[in-house]
Amino acid sequence: MKIALGSDHAGFAQKEMLRTWLSSQGHEVHDFGTHTADSMDYPDVAHPLSEAVAAGEYEEGILLCGSANGVAITANKHAGVRAAIAWLPELASLARQHNDANVLCVPARYVSGEQAQEIVSAFLKTDFEGGRHQHRVSKIDG
Repeated sequence: MKIALGSDHAGFAQKEMLRTWLSSQGHEVHDFGTHTADSMDYPDVAHPLSEAVAAGEYEEGILLCGSANGVAITANKHAGVRAAIAWLPELASLARQHNDANVLCVPARYVSGEQAQEIVSAFLKTDFEGGRHQHRVSKIDG
């Protein structure tokens, strides 16, 4: 799977761990940054990643920041992006099943590295159910 991955400084360490882990699982991962733990502005990563997902360049996107709120708000400014915050694997699965989420936002300050892997794994292995949910998802972009 082609995955777009990015974070701000608060999510940097987990992003690095996830990049290595996802690559070892056979995924093609593009790292949109940040590339250091130095303070930076999350929209500088979230906007280009979201544009690439919306354009179909990547099947899924994963963004990390301290609370996941900033990257989720930014990502959802892009038509065609359905970004969802998940701090539990069940929430990641539901975001895929019911909302056809294509960008997962992980709150790096509130989950461990192991939890982040479980959340990402649940997100990536879950399919959109369609059916009654498709009608609702179709209304998102207007």
